[in-house]
Amino acid sequence: MELKNAVAVVTGANRGLGRQLAAQLVERGAKVYAAARRPETVDLPGVLPLRLDVTDEESIRAAVRAASDATLLVNNAGISTATPLIAGDLDSVRLEMETNFFGPLAVTRAFAPVIESNGGGAVLNVLSVLSWLHPAGLGSYAAAKAGAWALTNAAREELAPRGITVSALHVGYMDTDMAADVPAEQKADPADVAAQALQGIEAGLAEILADETTRYVRQSLAASPNAA
Repeated sequence: MELKNAVAVVTGANRGLGRQLAAQLVERGAKVYAAARRPETVDLPGVLPLRLDVTDEESIRAAVRAASDATLLVNNAGISTATPLIAGDLDSVRLEMETNFFGPLAVTRAFAPVIESNGGGAVLNVLSVLSWLHPAGLGSYAAAKAGAWALTNAAREELAPRGITVSALHVGYMDTDMAADVPAEQKADPADVAAQALQGIEAGLAEILADETTRYVRQSLAASPNAA
């Protein structure tokens, strides 16, 4: 997909990776709707702030009306509550599933007809290395991202006949607020991750693996779980 003159909706664009994606899309000549639950927190020059809560159906419908010229959807908004699945608070587990799985699903369902009517385009889902690696302490996040990986693969097949490509971005820790407690040397630069993501969209890649940890884990998927 050519990003120059594309019309992008980036969820969670007020900080972190979403902010970098929105900024770099503007640099590449795209029109960008920078979506956030609180659009007043969007401070990027050259973007159009857009109110969007991915867990609220009316908010999604209003965003679709406002961004009716969209050709690219970036499902970046997400949360991590560090909740285990068995011992953790079930409401927190539900919140992660609502935000990290049902949110991208609802937004994609809403924007797919828009993108199709505008001649086709692309969807990028921001996932994680934890789509495939499932530590107990982050069980709810990993489960939601694993579900979002399945969503991405199924949506890719379903949307291809409608002229819409679907890509997955997988990455480990990044230097954002979500990973504030992680040592700096273990974190990727979100600007570099954003650049790789946009290159992957332009190339039509199904999966974009943004760091060495992610590439290693992806290659290890076929290993027996009894090998550990």
